[in-house]
This record gives sequence, structure tokens and C-alpha cells, in this order.
Amino acid sequence: MTLNLYIARRFLGTVGRVFLIFFAILFLIDMIEQLRRFSDAGIGLSGAAEMSLLSVPETLYRILPLIMVMGAIANFLGLARSSELVVVRAAGRSGLHFLMTPLLVSVVLGLLAVALFNPLVAATSKAYDDRRSELSQGGRSVLSIADTGLWLRQGSEDGQTVIQAARSNLDGTELFGVTFVGFRFDGTPGKRVEARTARLLEGAWELTGTKSWDLTSPNPELTAVVDPGPVALPSDLTPERIRDSFGTPSAIGFWDLPRYIGDLERAGFSARAYKLWYQMELALPLLMAAMVLVAAGFTMRHVRFGGTGRMVLYALLAGFGFYFLRNFAQALGDSGQIPVSLAAWSPPVAAVMLSLGLLLHLEDG
Repeated sequence: MTLNLYIARRFLGTVGRVFLIFFAILFLIDMIEQLRRFSDAGIGLSGAAEMSLLSVPETLYRILPLIMVMGAIANFLGLARSSELVVVRAAGRSGLHFLMTPLLVSVVLGLLAVALFNPLVAATSKAYDDRRSELSQGGRSVLSIADTGLWLRQGSEDGQTVIQAARSNLDGTELFGVTFVGFRFDGTPGKRVEARTARLLEGAWELTGTKSWDLTSPNPELTAVVDPGPVALPSDLTPERIRDSFGTPSAIGFWDLPRYIGDLERAGFSARAYKLWYQMELALPLLMAAMVLVAAGFTMRHVRFGGTGRMVLYALLAGFGFYFLRNFAQALGDSGQIPVSLAAWSPPVAAVMLSLGLLLHLEDG
């Protein structure tokens, strides 16, 4: 038990130091980028630091598997140089038995990353996007998904128009069961339009089956106008703006993803990317354990055997290779070329099996 606690403490300390080193490097680089990007908005050093604190966690979260493999390499090299691995083996523990503690720690770190770090990253990413929109004067997202359908917001000559629809097509350019409510610049409602369908054309919505009310009149119902259509309603929205408003799946917290996926599907959108991200998050603890096995397969050997630098290079190449394979599988899953479960789980499973095969060959072969 004492030996297991010592190994776990050494492993956590090494991975933690690698994490802090990456955080410091990314923070400094991102600060410089924020200062360059928002120099016209008058952002200062403190403002750039605040923006970087909101932006860096997402990058760190994406490269957690790489941080894990580098931390594991550093840990095993340190144990090998101090001959502690030799002592452990001399005490009757095999290499695979020794690896159980680092593997358990990596799985726990993966679970904590998904359960705690992921929601934190989602919150900071959203705060960064809002702050960036304010500084770039680009406005906030025009689209929101809720259990009541989808909501859009567009500008108009008289103010703002809020759009609510029961469902839509996959790219949000055709709405069904839609309501338009126009607000004047003083915030009071001016006009309400209900339509059976609304199709986004260049510069306008084409409405069919409409009924409109003038909300400024004393009795709006008396001024209601029914028109089978088509009726054109000016709009500054474009398919690109609607698509960009979805953001990325990583901006949604892990615990909110199932509900968000359900809302997307009820609204008529494709939730494939979000389902894939959810499955990849579930597979993250396994991927973290796989990175430890990759590092162990090349570096858990005595330094007197020589070729340490070459083995470290092989371990890094293998870790980056599996990380690239994961991203490549994600791209294939996003495009629908392979099933979501296969895209999410095949890279970590392949990494575990190949690394275990290498370890069994080295230890027992």
C-alpha cells in the first residue's frame, strides 16, 4: 500500500508539473495574440490576461492526452534513472503489476476531467465568446436552442426581431410553425407575424400562411391580416451566420450535452457532432490510460540499456500518432462516413491493445 501511494504521488506530481508548464506557455502565447487581435478595441495587459484565462482552458482540455503521455514519459524516465524500477522488480513486482497504480490514477484523472474540468471549460469558452463578441462589436449569437424549439434574433430598420420556430431543416434556413415578434428601439413590441413556413432567401424570409398583428394599435386583433403568401419579410440573416451561431460541441458542458442533443433533434437539426463529442468524452478516461501504456511500452526500461533518447522519441511519436488518429476518426464521424461509436471508441481501444501487446512482449516475451 505504501509503495502504491508513493508511485501515485510521483505520477501525479510529474503530470501536474507538465500541465502547469503547458499552461504557462499557452497563457503567454495567448496573451500576445489577444493584445494583437483586440489592439483596436483598446484592450490592456490586464484585459488580455483575463481573455487568456478564459481561452486557454479549452486548449489545455483538448491536449490533455498529450499532456498525459508526456507526464508519463517523464515519470517513467525519472524512476528508471533513480533505479527505482529495478528495486520494484527485485521486490517481486512485475512491470504490469507496477503499472496498475499509474493506470488507475490516469483513469481517475480522466473521470475528473470529464466530470469537473469539462463543465468549467464550457463555461469559460462561452464567457470568452461573449467577451470577444463585445470587443469585436459583432454581437452575440443569433441562435439559441431550447425545449420550446429554436430562437433566432435579427436586426431590422425599426429595431430587433425575435423569431421562434417549432422546428427547422438541418441548416436552419427553413422554419416551420414560426412566429416573428418585432421590437422597436425603445424595447416595446411593434408587430407580430405568425407563419406556417418561413424560408430564408437573400435578404428576406419568404413566409407562407401568415397572420400579422399591429401591436401598437389599441386592439391588435381588429388589425389582424391573414395572407396565404408568399410574403417577404426583410432579414439581415444569412445561412453562414446561422450555422456559425451553433458554435462547437466543446462549448456545451458534459452534463448538459444529453439535453442539448435532445433539443437539437426536436428542433430538426442534426446532432451528430454533439453525439460524437459526448461519446468521445465518455472514452476520455480510456484514452488517458492508453497514453500511460504507450509511454510505459517505450520508456519503462533501465537507462543502462542505452537508446533512451530514441525510445522517448518513439513514445512521443506513438502518442501523437494515436492523438492524430483520434482527431481523424472524429472528422470521419462528423462527416457521417463511419458510425459515431466507432469514431469515438476505436482510437483509445486500438491504443490500449497495441500498447498492451508491446508491454507483454517486453515483459514476458
